[in-house]
Amino acid sequence: MKVICDIFKSPNEDEMYLYVKKEEGLDKVPEALLDKFGKPQHVMTMLLTPEKKLGRADAARVLEQLEDPGFYLQMPPPKDDEMRRINAHNTKINLF
Repeated sequence: MKVICDIFKSPNEDEMYLYVKKEEGLDKVPEALLDKFGKPQHVMTMLLTPEKKLGRADAARVLEQLEDPGFYLQMPPPKDDEMRRINAHNTKINLF
C-alpha cells in the first residue's frame, strides 16, 4: 500500500504531529482533536509505504490509522521517567 500523506505540526504542543491522506485533508479529524491540536501547520507531503523509515512512528501503523479512523496522531515523547513509565503502559491514548 502506498499513500500520499500530509503531515502537520501542532502550534500548541511541541513535537505533536498529525498525519492525514493528502486527498482527504483534515476532513476525518474530529473537531475535538483539532481544538486541542490547534491550527495545523503543514510540515511536509510524502509518499508513505510500509517500509518507509519514520523518526518516531511505525509506517505500517500510520498506514492502518490513515484507513481507519482516517488520521494518525503522533504524540510528543515523554519528558521524564515517570511519563516514560506511564507511556510504556499505554497502548492507545484516548483523546475523546
